[in-house]
Amino acid sequence: MRIHIATDHAGLEFSQFLQSHLSAAGHEVVDHGPKEFDALDDYPAFCINAAAAVVRDQSAGVEALGVVFGGSGNGEQIAANKVTGCRAALVWNISTAKLAREHNNANVISIGARQHTVEEAVAFIDAFIAEPFPGEERHVRRIAQLAEYEATGDIAGKGVDHS
Repeated sequence: MRIHIATDHAGLEFSQFLQSHLSAAGHEVVDHGPKEFDALDDYPAFCINAAAAVVRDQSAGVEALGVVFGGSGNGEQIAANKVTGCRAALVWNISTAKLAREHNNANVISIGARQHTVEEAVAFIDAFIAEPFPGEERHVRRIAQLAEYEATGDIAGKGVDHS
């Protein structure tokens, strides 16, 4: 599987470890930056680039997921979710990593590099990658509603308030 990753200065050391770990597990890793430490760098472009690459790959039929991380993971998740077609989930334990795939078919996860040990974060990522989306009708329906809203600004018949 192709795994797109991005971070900011808070996760640079972890990113380098993660790239080695994922490559050793047989994944193709694409690093969207940063390439070197800069305490004043900005995460949005790195995370947007990773999320956009995941969406492009998946649209082309390439099996791909993404991992973004920073100090808390919050800003990185927000940035990734600005990309049309990205469903980025903030994960903080094994359960949320698995549920991101099972219920939301998330294609990107975000992790707070300052909130977890490297070992914990790797376990979350491995669980996320290994968990398939079972395609239950209720989850497919809800994901379709999100995509509809993203495309049209409405969810037909669902009472989206436009005031």
